Amino acid sequence: MYSRGFLFLFCLFSFGSFHAAAQPQQVRVGVYLMNLYDLNMDEHSFYADFYIWFKWKGDIDPTEIEFVNSIEKWSMAYTQSGDSSNMALRDGTNYRIYRVEGRFFHSFSLNRFPLDVHALDIQIESPEHSADSLVYLPDNDAAEIRNTLKLVGWETKGCHLKSKVHDYGTDFGNPEENAQRYSNLTYTITLARPVSYFLLKMLLPILIVMLVSIGALILHPSHIDTRSSLPIGGLLTAVFLQQSYSDALPDTGYMVLMDKIYLLCYFLISLVLLQVIRAGNDLLRAKPEHLIIRRERRLARLYFVVFAVGVLVLSVL
Repeated sequence: MYSRGFLFLFCLFSFGSFHAAAQPQQVRVGVYLMNLYDLNMDEHSFYADFYIWFKWKGDIDPTEIEFVNSIEKWSMAYTQSGDSSNMALRDGTNYRIYRVEGRFFHSFSLNRFPLDVHALDIQIESPEHSADSLVYLPDNDAAEIRNTLKLVGWETKGCHLKSKVHDYGTDFGNPEENAQRYSNLTYTITLARPVSYFLLKMLLPILIVMLVSIGALILHPSHIDTRSSLPIGGLLTAVFLQQSYSDALPDTGYMVLMDKIYLLCYFLISLVLLQVIRAGNDLLRAKPEHLIIRRERRLARLYFVVFAVGVLVLSVL
C-alpha cells in the first residue's frame, strides 16, 4: 500500500517536473520610441530610433534577436554600464536595455490619400529559439512614444505591442536544425495625416475651381464666350492641381481617394460645359430666355449639391 502511494507521488512529481520543463521561457519586452523619420513611400521604408528592453528568468539569452522587417544594417547599443550579463533587478529578474536605430520596411497603402492612416511596425524574433522554447510578451504598459516627438505632416494616433507566433511554413531546408514557428513581437505606431491637410490644401483649391465652373450657369445665356471659358479654364486648372499632388506620390496601380474626387469634378465640369452649349443652341432657336435662365440656375444648384454629397460619400466610404 505504501509502495503504491509512493509510486503515485513519484509519478505526479515527475509529470509536474516534465510539464514545467515543457513550458517556454517567457520574456517581457518594452519599447520606447525616440525618433521616427524619413518616411519614404517610394521605397516603402522608414527610419526608427528607439529603446528596447528585455526582462526574463531562465537560462536562454533572449537578446540575440533579429528584426524581421529590417531592410539594411542596423545598430544596437547596450545602454547600461558594467557587465551586461550580470544586470539583474531586485527580484532576480535579468534585465537588459538597448538603443536601436535602423531602417524598416512598411508597405504604404495610399488608396485613402489624403486621409490615409498607416500602422508602421517593427518586428523582432529570436533566430535561434523556436516558439516552443522562447516566447516574447509585452511588458506592462511598455509601448511608449517620446512626448516631444513631432512629425511634420503627420499626427500620432498611438502605439502598442502585440505578441504572436510566426509560422513560416518551412524549415528552410534543414529539418534537423531549423524550426518553423517562432515567437514574434510587434511594436506598432499609427500615423495619420491631419484632416486640415485634406480640407485646406487638397479640397479647398478644387472647391474654388468647382464654384467658378458651376458659376458659368448663373451668367446670362447670351454671354456664350464668357460662360464657356469658365468651365474650360476650370477643367485645365483641375488637371494641373491633380498633377501637382500626383507627382509627390509613388506610382500606384489604383486610384487614391483624391483621384476619385477629381474624377467627379471632371464629370460635373463636362456637364456644365455641355449645358452652356445647350443654352446657346436654345437661344438660336428663340426659346424664351427666362425659361433658359431658370433651368440653368436650377442645374447650378443641383451640380453643386452633387459635388458636395459626392465628396462626403467618397470621404466616408
